[in-house]
Amino acid sequence: MSDPHRHGPGPGHRHGRLPGRRLAHLLTPHSHEPATRLDPALESSARGLRALWASLAVLGATALAQAVVVVASGSVALLGDTVHNTADALTAVPLGIAFVLGRRAATRRFTYGYGRAEDLAGLVIVVTITASAAFSAWTAVQRLVDPRPVEHLPAVALAALVGFAGNEWVARHRIRVGRAIGSAALVADGLHARTDGFTSLAVLLGAAGSALGLRAADPLVGLAITAAIALVLRDAAREVLRRMMDAVDPALVDRAEGALREVPGVRAVGELRLRWIGHRLRAEVAVVVDGEATVRQAHAIAVEAEHALLHAVPGLTAALVHADPAAAPGKADPHLRLAHHARA
Repeated sequence: MSDPHRHGPGPGHRHGRLPGRRLAHLLTPHSHEPATRLDPALESSARGLRALWASLAVLGATALAQAVVVVASGSVALLGDTVHNTADALTAVPLGIAFVLGRRAATRRFTYGYGRAEDLAGLVIVVTITASAAFSAWTAVQRLVDPRPVEHLPAVALAALVGFAGNEWVARHRIRVGRAIGSAALVADGLHARTDGFTSLAVLLGAAGSALGLRAADPLVGLAITAAIALVLRDAAREVLRRMMDAVDPALVDRAEGALREVPGVRAVGELRLRWIGHRLRAEVAVVVDGEATVRQAHAIAVEAEHALLHAVPGLTAALVHADPAAAPGKADPHLRLAHHARA
């Protein structure tokens, strides 16, 4: 008897029972092509790690250069910017740990794997942003109470420009990679870096005010930087908390439903659920098929529905498709539900 799980052209593309075949299936994308390639989920984790280490290097160098100027000048506005750059660089650590954990195989205890570690890392980032904003606000208020002159103003201005350039590069890189791999935590970290870049430019205003003899200019800019960081904190917290609550873009749901309706044999699309586990998307859906279809025919429709989802929805790595037989009104049998579970 032929294997009912076999599908797609080319030999060997089946859900085999041998450990070697299972490993090969996990390490290749779910497509009709027989060519072996790296699993997109694993590749996306690698891209995330590369983005993090690049960001850590750039922001670390930026913060170090600014710290030297802070010690020489005594600028609290630049101090706030330096603290944020340092915090932004250090957020690469929890995210890096999360990406490494996310690449581990699922176990009997963690049956969905360790992708949720990335959401926890996003929460750590939000807490880090909150702490750095509080420290900057406290320092600025202290300087307002006890004003001090700012020295080496040209160096302060140059350090502000360096901070802007470093943060903007990191922001563009993190946001681009985060959106490409579907990582809310990495996108939130990129938005934080972008705000830090604009707050670096605000340090120039403090330096200009100090050059004009306005001692309050530097701490006032420090408070303005804190307010700007509070805004990005709101956006980052909202994004991370939504992900932790299994929120998805409604456009992805629409796209999935549209792809399923195009599958031959699918009469209707029932309950459809999408959820992110880290930066990997999973789907669960019930489709209605002909009530007179055989088990093998219903299974084949479920397989095609699964393939349609994997090809149509960006970031989707696994789909669970239930085939429900259509019946006469009032005679639907809930026990005649067929399930097809496939992993990319």
